[in-house]
Amino acid sequence: MTALAGDPGDHIRPGQDANNFYWLTEEEPHRSRCRAIMKQHPEVKKLFGPDPRTALVVLAVVAIQLLTATHITDLDWHPLSWKFLLTAYVVGGVCNQNLFLAIHEITHNLVFKSRTANKALAMIANLPVGIPFAGTFKVYHHEHHRYLGEDGIDTDLPTNFELLFLKNVLGKLFFATFQILFYAIRPGLVNPKPPSGFVLLNAGVQVGFNALMYQHYGVGIFAYSVLSTFFAGSLHPCAAHFIAEHYMFDGSGQETYSYYGLLNWLCYNVGYHNEHHDFPAVSWLNLPKVRHIAPEFYNHLQWHTSWPMVTFRFIFEKDVGLFSRAKRDSHLSEKEQRKQQKAKKEAVLPGEGCSLDGAD
Repeated sequence: MTALAGDPGDHIRPGQDANNFYWLTEEEPHRSRCRAIMKQHPEVKKLFGPDPRTALVVLAVVAIQLLTATHITDLDWHPLSWKFLLTAYVVGGVCNQNLFLAIHEITHNLVFKSRTANKALAMIANLPVGIPFAGTFKVYHHEHHRYLGEDGIDTDLPTNFELLFLKNVLGKLFFATFQILFYAIRPGLVNPKPPSGFVLLNAGVQVGFNALMYQHYGVGIFAYSVLSTFFAGSLHPCAAHFIAEHYMFDGSGQETYSYYGLLNWLCYNVGYHNEHHDFPAVSWLNLPKVRHIAPEFYNHLQWHTSWPMVTFRFIFEKDVGLFSRAKRDSHLSEKEQRKQQKAKKEAVLPGEGCSLDGAD
């Protein structure tokens, strides 16, 4: 089974250097494609905006995960027993990965028109995860969109340290197994920021919830939450989207890849990743419609046909690894970065009509 489909066209480049990243000087492709699609297909604007139906899905998954956690605690299974671990992997891994991506959807204000309501829902979605991250994710994820590939700002990019020590099969296996930890720790090391009020509130709510759960159900429920979170960002079929989205395969210079398979149903259509970066203000329920409206902009791109195969290829093929990411020198000075961070209208890309958010 191939892990890529589509015509690579003019994107193919010579083999990558395993000792360095792809360093690019051209602008990332999403802003220009967004402009071109809106010019040729103005009807795409009808897809913009929040969809409150998402809240029902979020609350249902939170309920499923909490009911599973309390039930497994009542069964008195040891946290290292195969039954406990299997449940945490199959049920917990799927649920918490779903909640990661629910928070991703909420971060773009694509559930409610009210930013306050979106933040409240994000904290609720965060509860079964066990570790507060909704607040910090919002800031760093907006920068991932705004400054895609810019070294020192886009913290989705691997560091030189990771590139140096995780080159071989064992290194890549380690990265794929513990990638949730890399995504949790890397932002604070690469681009540290003082905590906002929302970050502190998120942490306080999560700590209070964890204490309440511990008081009523003991350490087992926290073990289930942490293991579910670990599996959700480890060698799990749904976790493969972390690698599938922006790692370049087959010598391609294409920075973003989509996936149109069935696992999108569990993951808020995050596989439609080119479409999402082109139109961050389009909710997950409408993302497939973007490709339907403007197929001529997407059908020539390469896309993944299997998320699990992405992880397999990443680990075992020599031509892909931590080096398979496009990087750009940051165009912002430290002063300009601070100015951008303080800007109130962070939802709008500079000089563009393509919003980062689905709510005003």
